Amino acid sequence: MSDTRKSHLDALSISILLACCLFWGFQQVLVKATVTEVAPVFQAFVRFAIASAAVLLWCLWRGVPVSPRHESRAALWGGLLAGALFAGEFACIYIGLQYTQASRLTVFLYCAPFWVALILPRFVAGEGLRGWQWVGLAVAFVGAALALGDGLWHPAVQTQPLAWLGDLLGLAAGLMWALTTVVIRSTPVGRIAPAKQLLYQVGMSTAVLPFLSLALGETWSLQLSGFAWTSLLLQSLVGAFASYLAWMWMLAHYNATKMSSFVFLTPVFALLFGAFWLGETITPGLLAALTLVAVGIIVVNRRPRMAAGA
Repeated sequence: MSDTRKSHLDALSISILLACCLFWGFQQVLVKATVTEVAPVFQAFVRFAIASAAVLLWCLWRGVPVSPRHESRAALWGGLLAGALFAGEFACIYIGLQYTQASRLTVFLYCAPFWVALILPRFVAGEGLRGWQWVGLAVAFVGAALALGDGLWHPAVQTQPLAWLGDLLGLAAGLMWALTTVVIRSTPVGRIAPAKQLLYQVGMSTAVLPFLSLALGETWSLQLSGFAWTSLLLQSLVGAFASYLAWMWMLAHYNATKMSSFVFLTPVFALLFGAFWLGETITPGLLAALTLVAVGIIVVNRRPRMAAGA
């Protein structure tokens, strides 16, 4: 089967990516505002359970086969592997947050584009970056790190003796996120419907996260305020359903390495929403970070000059 993915991002893809990153940044603040009422891993479980039902209904409405009998064994195993990695990513995130600061873990998590850029070219031709594109990716990462820098080297970090474990778990989460992308791009599961790919991921998370929540001793309760339910529905239907489905569709049509560079916008958006919602200060460093991220993305997605006579 020929690869019909576009090698460069067009206006449609950039608009979708910006919308996804904008909501993902908002979602981080939303989760933080909700965690005082709903335990974090239980919150993730509820989100993915609702999203699983939404994706299943979408598949039935669109006529997407959901039975494993409709795909090859390789696609089935690829889907299960992608789902396990997706669930593992969130397990690392939530366990890691028990040991290190959220800002530190987030930086390690958003190293995922580096993992994608390093690993994916070994499996899929044409996904590598040229030298100047690596520079752009590095500039974007520096911007995201700068935006989060106020919390990274705070003296309070030294009071957490197991912070290194949380950092490693954050790095592992970013690696699992990248490996999920690699599996989808390099195995037959990448050729099934995006909604079915997403169903593997949210379905596996729905199956795994409750056991993690119980192991952590979290309290389960659905006697929640109107705000908490609104938060959970937004996380489920907009975040885990609509935005992830859009991301899966994008993976099927565009260059995954260049798409991944956009995720650097998510922590920046999170800080912006935190400033406007939680009253956090927007510093000159944050404005500089936004500039670096924008420049990095432009460099990564710059079209190469066509050779004369081409």
